[in-house]
Amino acid sequence: MFDFVHENKRLVQIVLALIILPFAFWGVDSYNKSGNSAEVVATVNDAKITQREFEYALRQQQDRLRQIMGANFDAAMLDNPGMKRAAIDNLVEQRLLVEHARSAGLAIVDEQVAQVIHGIEAFQDNGKFDKKRYETALASQNMSPLMFETRLRDELLGRQMRDAYVQNGFVSNGVADNIIRLNEQQRTVSVSAISFQSYLAQAKVDEAAPKKYYEQNQKEFQVQEQAKVEYVKFSVNDLLARVEVSAEDVRKYYDEHQNDFGATEERQAAHILITVAAAAPQAEQDAARAQAEKLLQQVRQNPARFAELAKQNSQDPGSAANGGDLGFFGRSMMVKPFEDAAFALKQDEISGLVKSDFGYHIIKLLAVKPARLLSFDEAQEGILKKLRQQKATDMFAELAEKFSNAVYEQSDTLKPAADLVGAKIEQSGWLVKGATTDEPWTAKMLQEIFTDETVKNKRNTAAIEVATNTLVAARILEYKPASIRTLDEVLETIRQKLSHQQALELAAKQGGALLEQLQRGDKPVVSWAAAQTVTRARHGSLNADMIRKVFQADATGLPQYVGAETPQDGYVLVRIDAVKEAEKPDDKKRAGYAQQMRQLTGEEMLRAYLADAKQQAAIKVNLPETVEQP
Repeated sequence: MFDFVHENKRLVQIVLALIILPFAFWGVDSYNKSGNSAEVVATVNDAKITQREFEYALRQQQDRLRQIMGANFDAAMLDNPGMKRAAIDNLVEQRLLVEHARSAGLAIVDEQVAQVIHGIEAFQDNGKFDKKRYETALASQNMSPLMFETRLRDELLGRQMRDAYVQNGFVSNGVADNIIRLNEQQRTVSVSAISFQSYLAQAKVDEAAPKKYYEQNQKEFQVQEQAKVEYVKFSVNDLLARVEVSAEDVRKYYDEHQNDFGATEERQAAHILITVAAAAPQAEQDAARAQAEKLLQQVRQNPARFAELAKQNSQDPGSAANGGDLGFFGRSMMVKPFEDAAFALKQDEISGLVKSDFGYHIIKLLAVKPARLLSFDEAQEGILKKLRQQKATDMFAELAEKFSNAVYEQSDTLKPAADLVGAKIEQSGWLVKGATTDEPWTAKMLQEIFTDETVKNKRNTAAIEVATNTLVAARILEYKPASIRTLDEVLETIRQKLSHQQALELAAKQGGALLEQLQRGDKPVVSWAAAQTVTRARHGSLNADMIRKVFQADATGLPQYVGAETPQDGYVLVRIDAVKEAEKPDDKKRAGYAQQMRQLTGEEMLRAYLADAKQQAAIKVNLPETVEQP
């Protein structure tokens, strides 16, 4: 049986997300209704994809993008048809994977489903699965265990099909060697940048040119709607100062929740790792095992050399430099085979070979922190914060609906809503439609501000949730409609832009002429910067396009010259002076490259498989205006 909890952490995170969805996106109807045409956004053979599933997929995309982009995230990008196509496509692929998995006879047994569920922290009490907590968590989202387990089973089944391809890619040693040769070849280059700055004085902008540019590029000078608003922000954090928690409550909580204050056993271990992929050919598996066994013999002959041997031989880059030391860790923090071995050792004892999906480990137990119960003095600060947060959250929940109602019912003023929650009315600077900034001016908040109801009818916005347990309502104080900046306002900006363009063209013309001379064998005067060494992966001061030109250049006769226009400089010339081929790869390097390439080929196999499956399937998408059929 697969160890899903320890070896499929990402999958567990996905599954956990299923139980915290707002019921507006997932619930009884999405399982029990067959779905009419208005609710079904796509069909894959006989399987339906509902509007709720589609909206949930978009929310997942939004969460991933917010994590990746941070402050640069803009929720408006989700309105892009390409984003919606991607969401539909992912749902279609999941349906096809589940359908094909069942046709191939694959199945997820009850024990596997149970193991994942038991490993989800939200369903645990003091580290152990609690059935009552499980049922309560699902019930709070209007889901039954059957609904949740059905969805989970499909997720696991789809993952099995994906892994069958992704983990079984193939690459020969010859191909791996060729990739290493190409990737690690070094070229020594010198660069000469021909800056547009030198040609600005020569740039002559015709008097009529700015007006012509202005008339042909009106969108460039459009100013979106703007507004200044007054607003009320109501947050659970504003209530914390108003919450009182007695010393008796803190002590009572400690006495009634003793299981919450046990510090679990932790162990400090070091290891020597010889990597080999679980799906690697048997020859690679055998070679890795032989290398690990040889190291194990050396360790047992002289245990005091463990750290030294780890530094010299371990293929775990994160710990090798520290003599293999992994620091302290508790249960469920390591893959299952490693954890079982480490928690079975005595202090200073060394294990035999331990096989995991990463390869072969030799483990030495360095220290043990036994489990213990935190004292009341150690725990009381954390309890106080928790109880205060709980009370503030309860208070927020009681007031949130009243706050929203006050904003709506007395829509010509924010004062009653502000007085209700004890918040002050604040004023913003100029807000621009569609230009999200920091909280509270999220895309949804700005969208609400620039509605006809708010702008023309001078009413409050609805109370919008701009962050977890944070509501904001606003009303417009000043408003500027969308407009086009006048020619006089932008005249100097246009002149500078046209001058810049002309200077770039002059620099590019001069650079192109110099490149032709150099390639003919002439020797024009060129100022070259200090030499630098680049590879296809390490670009130095060059951009990716220039690196491509450098490595496409014929290096049989040196020096060679390449060049290209750049918007930053004007033109860049590069002289290729020397080429150094990669050293013949050893088994360790070849194995590392091969492992990455097997994953890439496996992913390509999966894409090809899914493309063929889509061609064979009857797929219909019911959102023609925003989503093309996959």
